[in-house]
Amino acid sequence: MTASAIDLRTMEATAPALVSLYKSAGVSLRKHGLEGGRASVYLVLDYSGSMRPYYQDGTVQAFADRVLGLSAHLDDDGRVPVVFFSTDVDAVEEIPLAGHQGKIAEIASRLGHMGKTAYHAAMDAVIDHYLDAGSTKPALVVFQTDGGPINKLAAEKYLCKAARLPLFWQFVGFGNTRSTQFDFLRRLDELPVPGRRAVDNAGFFHAGQDPRAVPDPVLFDRLVMEYPSWLEAARAAGIVRV
Repeated sequence: MTASAIDLRTMEATAPALVSLYKSAGVSLRKHGLEGGRASVYLVLDYSGSMRPYYQDGTVQAFADRVLGLSAHLDDDGRVPVVFFSTDVDAVEEIPLAGHQGKIAEIASRLGHMGKTAYHAAMDAVIDHYLDAGSTKPALVVFQTDGGPINKLAAEKYLCKAARLPLFWQFVGFGNTRSTQFDFLRRLDELPVPGRRAVDNAGFFHAGQDPRAVPDPVLFDRLVMEYPSWLEAARAAGIVRV
């Protein structure tokens, strides 16, 4: 059995508050055949005006903590690059396992105006960060939003271009499950291959109006369930070489 990137003992010493999330994430990774795998993990957070309540009540911090718990299995550097976006990119920060608590609120307090929702700006920032890092590992990008983008064409174009890179985009919706805001993301998830993109490089699930109420095992399953099929297709296409 191949070990996780960061072992349980290190997690207990470095980020004890994340240990239960780390254990739950490990179960999901085993279930989906990803145990021992390595990947860069990114978190993209919507900082548009309608997200304000989710920042204020700790929902965004709780979501980030879950992603950190997952990342510790896949990446050994002990930190997750986080892109905050609205009309443009508001910040690109790194959240470490050590000192993760309250980090979202601390960063948000420095960001100022909450704008609209431009996916393509955030996607561009992730792509730049990944390329600048010079990594050969695949990347799992957890992309959280509570609505559709102001520029649908640009978002679709970026997703199709990014399909040639070893990046998988897992979109996560916050908010009313009956909202038509997410129709675009459902369409994005189903863009044809290879007509529009080299491989299916995106997934989408809706976490509802209270994402904290989604049980950890369910959330982790949803975060990783489409990643293995992308990994297989990306390897077959020569996009992922490790």
